[in-house]
Amino acid sequence: MAKYSTGSGGGSAGESCELCGSEDADLQRANVAGADLMVCSSCAQHDESGAKRDSGGESDRDRKRQAAQNTAKMQDARKGDSSHWEDGAGYDDDQLPYLVSDYGERVTAARQDAGLQIEELAEEIDVDQNDVLAVEQGRATQAGVGGTVIGKLETHLDIELTESS
Repeated sequence: MAKYSTGSGGGSAGESCELCGSEDADLQRANVAGADLMVCSSCAQHDESGAKRDSGGESDRDRKRQAAQNTAKMQDARKGDSSHWEDGAGYDDDQLPYLVSDYGERVTAARQDAGLQIEELAEEIDVDQNDVLAVEQGRATQAGVGGTVIGKLETHLDIELTESS
């Protein structure tokens, strides 16, 4: 019967594995489910300490670190390369420009000056009314509003929403 302790045993001959209870002269320390235990060679496979090594001498922690480094290298290599994006999605063509800090207030004031409701303005410039609302609320970036919508609002309402460079 397993005795599940905190590993106070010394690992001398005649002691039993703290995980399965088997008598084994060659007990070794292992971290199993957060507990430091003295275990037999059969139960040592459950060691979660990160010190386990495969046949090539590489630990789980080393493999995870190498995988993270490889992922970072792949992402670095892709920066500026849109070839992995969906074809025809037009990511580069509709980037949101740098907006002035009060762009939402400008759109609201211009729309009201024109005597339009949000729904009417959206219909006139052929964009989703939720996009117009997001712009007026100053959350164009969070809502994923594209540069096309900003351009249509600027043109239709005759206002400047983008920063001049």
